[in-house]
Amino acid sequence: MTPRRRATAKPAASHALRASRALFALLVFAALAAGVAGGLLRAGVALGDKPVPWLAQAVVAHAFLMVCAFFGAVIGIERAVAVKRRWAFAAPLGAGLAGVLVLAGLPDAAAWLAVGAAAVFVAVNGVVVTRQRAAHTVLLLVAALALWAGSLGHATGWLQGAVLPLWLAFLVLTIAAERLEMTRLTRRPPGAAAALHAVLALMLGGALLSAAPAGSLAGGVAYGLGLLGLALWLMCFDIARRTVRAPGLPRYMALCLLPGYGWLAVAGVAWMAMAAGLPARDMALHALALGFVFSMVFGHAPVILPAVAGVRLQFGRAFYLPLLLLHLSLALRLFGAPLDGRWLGLGATLHGVALASFMLTLAGAALAWRIRHHAQEAHHEHAVHH
Repeated sequence: MTPRRRATAKPAASHALRASRALFALLVFAALAAGVAGGLLRAGVALGDKPVPWLAQAVVAHAFLMVCAFFGAVIGIERAVAVKRRWAFAAPLGAGLAGVLVLAGLPDAAAWLAVGAAAVFVAVNGVVVTRQRAAHTVLLLVAALALWAGSLGHATGWLQGAVLPLWLAFLVLTIAAERLEMTRLTRRPPGAAAALHAVLALMLGGALLSAAPAGSLAGGVAYGLGLLGLALWLMCFDIARRTVRAPGLPRYMALCLLPGYGWLAVAGVAWMAMAAGLPARDMALHALALGFVFSMVFGHAPVILPAVAGVRLQFGRAFYLPLLLLHLSLALRLFGAPLDGRWLGLGATLHGVALASFMLTLAGAALAWRIRHHAQEAHHEHAVHH
């Protein structure tokens, strides 16, 4: 290739990269925004006077949008960047487009596209395992299989009782694998690994048992016990117990993780209560999906985002505000709503505020880093010239 052709190819590749990033960002944002809107409507929060077709779809497909479309795209992008294979990006692209299809009123096409995206995601994680066979990579593969199995059940109508537990197991297993990876050098008692495998197997077994009406009680109890056991394991063995005393970003991450483990324990108890017929469904689902999963998102984003998107962040105290809003809004919803139904809508609204403020905080942190970096470069150039 001649120098002129190389020079022409580089800008073209750069434009294609920027366009692909913009497309993925748009798909991720659309899935999150629609999922949040659907959740607000489910909680009784009015979002306008006139009926909007895509909002009606968002209400019905709230879980699909949040797990398969949003998290499927976000985690899929992270894994595709890690394996550095072009075909790997078919997983997050398919997940994001599945969210668009379901909002367009094509739920069957969306469901099968999500199955295909999950199948590619399984293959991507298979590549990860072949490159590095370790406990956390195998766990990531199991998480991908849970997403695929749940999506297949959703598309076919089979094992309907297991779909939501399997989707949530995908998130829980992915987070457990990330914590294993980040703390793999930490010394643990000899039986710690076996205990972790046991509680995760209990959770997965409970999800599968939940598919049969006759096994819904046993499955729900097993699933809840698995969640509770994982919460206790993380509280005992995760490095966050020590990093909470460190300054800066490590302390912030620990203060995301430790309360998240508390919400995971609440979710485990509530899941067992729900299986026994008690009115604990909202607490089981949202203590897990918001209290645990999004606490982990808030904690890991400042570390993962620079590695995946190449966006540098200037960490500051502003990160604590969305975290505080998340936990306060969830406490209002889960413990206030049983006493006064109006707390449900208020809590759900504040969930949206917490997520929006977190995104604004990330954007502000990226801008602050760029300003500081350019100022340092200008100061360095000035010092060199003089």
